[in-house]
Amino acid sequence: MSVILPATNLDFLKKLGENNNRDWFNENKDWYVKEHENAISFAEELLTKLSAHDQIQTPTGKKSMMRIYRDVRFSKDKSPYKNRWAGSFSRVKPQLRGGYYYHIQPGATVIGGGFYQPNPEDLRLIRDHIAHDDAPLRKVINNKAFKEVFGEMGGEQVKTAPKGFPKDHASIDLLRYKSMYVFRSFTDKEVLSKDFADKAVSTFLALEPFFSVMTEMLTTDLNGISKIDA
Repeated sequence: MSVILPATNLDFLKKLGENNNRDWFNENKDWYVKEHENAISFAEELLTKLSAHDQIQTPTGKKSMMRIYRDVRFSKDKSPYKNRWAGSFSRVKPQLRGGYYYHIQPGATVIGGGFYQPNPEDLRLIRDHIAHDDAPLRKVINNKAFKEVFGEMGGEQVKTAPKGFPKDHASIDLLRYKSMYVFRSFTDKEVLSKDFADKAVSTFLALEPFFSVMTEMLTTDLNGISKIDA
């Protein structure tokens, strides 16, 4: 039987969002510990189910989770805590690329993944492949079934054109992306349902065509020759 998140889990996150301060958190530390353990169990369930279909290098569900404590040093928002459970699972590199991401928050839960702020070398390789032939990626993101799950592709973009590419390039709409990812939203009712873990993993698996195309870009040169052993 799948791990089911209790209603108290979202209740805690909602209350934390309303009382995001150290006094309230310390007074409710036992509640946090209990719900954090529930979230870890759910993350372990996701990892187990996902590992049956893909090669994941993230060792445990707990290791996938981001800390609840915010780094406020360079932020105008000084709220000390994140009112969500969030984390990611990385595929085994260098053969496989892409990462799965979950974000559980009252009224704002999303499941998905992609390529968030790839390093400059990878980003340049992605752009070179897109400039050479954007058809494989367009075929994936414009696929009806893919769009029904995820909608439009998201990600930060440069305003005009990245360095080295003309503003009027035929693929400029894709070349502008600095990150590329997609998400599916879930209601609170869905999050608390008995089959949410299965729905989350099926959403992860719907990323396969996207990951396959992007992995091809990141592991081969423009002639299709593998770069892994180069």
